[in-house]
Amino acid sequence: MKKEVLITVKTYPLPTSRYDESVCTAGFTRDKKWIRIYPIKFRNLPYSSQYKKYDWIEIDVEKNLSDFRAESFRPLKLDIDITISGHINTDSNWYERKQIVLNNVEENMQSLIKDAKDKSKYKSLSVFKPKEIIDFHATSTSREWGVKKQNILAQGNLFDRNGELIKKLPYKFFFKFIDIKNKECNMMIEDWEIGELFWKCLSNRGNERKAIDDVKNKYFNDLAKTKDLYLYLGTTREHHLTARNPFLIIGLFYPKKENPNLFT
Repeated sequence: MKKEVLITVKTYPLPTSRYDESVCTAGFTRDKKWIRIYPIKFRNLPYSSQYKKYDWIEIDVEKNLSDFRAESFRPLKLDIDITISGHINTDSNWYERKQIVLNNVEENMQSLIKDAKDKSKYKSLSVFKPKEIIDFHATSTSREWGVKKQNILAQGNLFDRNGELIKKLPYKFFFKFIDIKNKECNMMIEDWEIGELFWKCLSNRGNERKAIDDVKNKYFNDLAKTKDLYLYLGTTREHHLTARNPFLIIGLFYPKKENPNLFT
């Protein structure tokens, strides 16, 4: 079936045993419902098909029967044609984007987790409004892909047009926040943009500590403190049923804060 999807999420690429290097993409259909599309070998797509966030794309998909999560679909074939049919910009403080994204906003983390575990729902994607972001931090992790993933990278035709393979991030990044019930959550950010920002800051600074400080300045001091910040949350199939809280932050939505006194 052909779907038209507004792209709101692209996760950092990962090497996988079945699909080489793949990206999980998510967004909203024309009827404003969440959809996840996986796998997409994004860096191997023709340049004309390499969509950006808030592009409308047209793609042939089918329900992913190996994934119990209702929002999960997959391309009909890995070398699928993707047509970019439009783009929504940030005019009028993201007005048009808000009409699609902010229709069903969650604020209670425990209620969202309950819906994720409910067999009749298995909710796995959400727009979440934290009451307050209270911290941002990074923790170090392994600097190289594991042996299995290195073998995958070595075996496949995984080079992009610049002859580069995806680099492994040596850090994991987290937001600590409270929800509407003052429940504290510490949640990893697994968005492509934060990975790209880290590499850019590292190139500019030449120092990992300073690069992390720059990332924190952008995500915490800017986005969390000065914007009307919402979190795109998603689960992984592997941990959806087993983790106490299966959600990760897979993207951000950050229009400017509205001035409540503007028209008074």
